[in-house]
Amino acid sequence: MPAPAPRTPVRRLTVLYDADCPLCVHLRHWLLRQRQLVPLDLVPAGSQEARRRFPALDHATTLREITVVGDRGQVYRATAAWIVCLWALAEHRPKAHWLATPAGQPFARMTVLAAAKWREALKGPGEGPGGDPGADGCGDGRCEVPGPPR
Repeated sequence: MPAPAPRTPVRRLTVLYDADCPLCVHLRHWLLRQRQLVPLDLVPAGSQEARRRFPALDHATTLREITVVGDRGQVYRATAAWIVCLWALAEHRPKAHWLATPAGQPFARMTVLAAAKWREALKGPGEGPGGDPGADGCGDGRCEVPGPPR
């Protein structure tokens, strides 16, 4: 039987988030307030900084779904990205371990799908980067998360 592949510890994670999305900006601020076991760098998706750090990454995709990049080149998208963000946080690591199990994965997937629907409702259908800068409520640079979509 072959020896298991050596594990590479994750020492730092970069979270690429949509800076034009009020929900994403709110979650960015929330992540920054948490005690981190693994340091998180939060970088706007599609930004010059993101392109400089990760030239081989598909940056159009990072604007559509949360993407987290580990310091050894690991790339996590969508549900896996949310789970790894929680795993990096002291108070939420046990929850992240559970969400990664077969029992927790459906809950994690539904949470990510609900967040995506809420995000779409906040931004409007087809509203994306480069659109009307005031259309998402962030035109003045003070993004706030409004109440749930109607």
